Amino acid sequence: MSNNTESGRFTWFKKAKESRTWEKFYRDRWAHDYSVRTSHSVNCSGSCSWEVFVKDGIICWELQKVDWPQINDETPNYEPRGCQRGISASWYPYSPVRPKFPYIRKKLWNAYQRAKSKGMGPVEAWGSIVDDPKLSKSYKSARGKAGWKRVTWDESAELIAAGQIHTIKKFGADHIAAFSPIPAMSQVSFTSGQRYNQLMGGVMLSFYEWYHDLPHIMPWIWGDQTDVAESADWYQGTYWIVMGSNLPMTRTPDAHFASEHKYNGGKITNLSPDYSDITKFADLWVQIKEGTDNAFLNACIHVILKEYHHERKSEYFQSYIKQYTNMPFLVILDEGKDGYENGRFLRASDIKTFDGEENAEWKPVQIEAGTDEIKIPTGTVGHRWEKENTGRWNLTHQDSLTGEEFDPLLTFLDHDKAKEVSVAFPDFTNTYAELGKTKSSGNAAINRIRGVPAFEVETNDGKVLVTTTFDLMMGQYGVSRGMSGEYPVDYDDTDEPFTPAWQEQETGVSRELAIRVAREWADNAEATHGNLCLSQAPVFFIGTMVAHPHIVQRQLWASSVDVRVAMGEASPTTLEPKRYATMQLLEC
Repeated sequence: MSNNTESGRFTWFKKAKESRTWEKFYRDRWAHDYSVRTSHSVNCSGSCSWEVFVKDGIICWELQKVDWPQINDETPNYEPRGCQRGISASWYPYSPVRPKFPYIRKKLWNAYQRAKSKGMGPVEAWGSIVDDPKLSKSYKSARGKAGWKRVTWDESAELIAAGQIHTIKKFGADHIAAFSPIPAMSQVSFTSGQRYNQLMGGVMLSFYEWYHDLPHIMPWIWGDQTDVAESADWYQGTYWIVMGSNLPMTRTPDAHFASEHKYNGGKITNLSPDYSDITKFADLWVQIKEGTDNAFLNACIHVILKEYHHERKSEYFQSYIKQYTNMPFLVILDEGKDGYENGRFLRASDIKTFDGEENAEWKPVQIEAGTDEIKIPTGTVGHRWEKENTGRWNLTHQDSLTGEEFDPLLTFLDHDKAKEVSVAFPDFTNTYAELGKTKSSGNAAINRIRGVPAFEVETNDGKVLVTTTFDLMMGQYGVSRGMSGEYPVDYDDTDEPFTPAWQEQETGVSRELAIRVAREWADNAEATHGNLCLSQAPVFFIGTMVAHPHIVQRQLWASSVDVRVAMGEASPTTLEPKRYATMQLLEC
């Protein structure tokens, strides 16, 4: 076929005779009146930058933007940021299944209307339902079975207000608990909801309770609500442990740091029962039995405590837990039926020397090594609310009264005035059978009776025995240190928790692998001092199914200390873990 024109000149194109009106469809599809910059903040904290195109007041399409600023020359760019859920987000506002009106459960609404038809006002009508066991059960038992009825905005507001007023009248305003949209989603929405609840006198829940992703061990150990690593810091991590989190699925915009950090010399160990998306990034895949993540980590903690805190006493670890954890604080030992049990922290209010100390009941105490003097370290909870001497928030080794530095005693093990006492530690190993097969509420936990070094202290109520949180943790994790009692013989002891051999029975992971991971993690933390700013640190990624019900990470961090945490969303492959004994929570 010749492409010569009438003038005889050659051309690469020829004019087609068929119609090209079909092209209009595509032009119309991408046509728009204007565009705006936005992000998808509903149930996501990715903060990806999107350009949204609008036509006739309707979102017609979205475009991923790539103009995030470069952090520095040593860190990979944030781009690309976005995911499949984000690119299709414009479908949601116009979905036929999107609720656009308030709905109330029909059984509840019918009961409410019947009560009002009898002449009751809104508050009285609500009370007649919730205070009647039969009526209350009827609408509550209908939950999960659909049966919604569409009502007006005024009707729904009336029912909500009636319920709150009735609750306040009967129980008090502090029985109203409310949640407002997170500030990152809408500052206006958050503030209005929070202010309303405050004016009502209710209790304000944080967005952590709503999304259920509060890393509980953070405030327990460090006293701060969160310390979550910024995603770019992942690149600086030298050793990752990922458990219960599937980053490419739940942290899609940030997952590229997983592959990029390996170019920086990092290593990834993934605990997952299946070959999840994050596993493809891993150098070591620990194929753990579902629901037993904590059993594996408890064994790792046992190894770290034994080898790095007792046999060798790593200088960095010892220094860290004295400064940043509750390990040196004194704990009262209460007498129980099987020996002693750990009680609450010894407080300044218990000691006569500290009579008149502001907020003394909120200031736990330590004992100075070498002098046996009880000290109040600066920076405890009570210091945060002082009115007389404000600003002392950070936990230090300074005597709160004199300002002088002191060395807190970490253990009474070699103390010449200490004595060994038997302490009961609950063991939950066999409280539950296989997942989904446990009958009733399971078996009762048994007590492991183990020796712990204790010291006698004179209090306002007489003499009491105390020990340190560190000594209790060593007892809980079965590190004998020469103490008597039901301690494991060695790593191959299968009967006593939390040895590598014990976890092998629970997780299906070999004891050798548990020992290897524990040593790798601790060696890395000791060598790097957990410093992300210097491009060095081990990083722990935990999903919500692992983070909430249990406190095992609390001890792992305190025992290997390093720590920066990256929170991922719950992995769909992680089931509710089987309960294993961890250190009992101490009453503050």
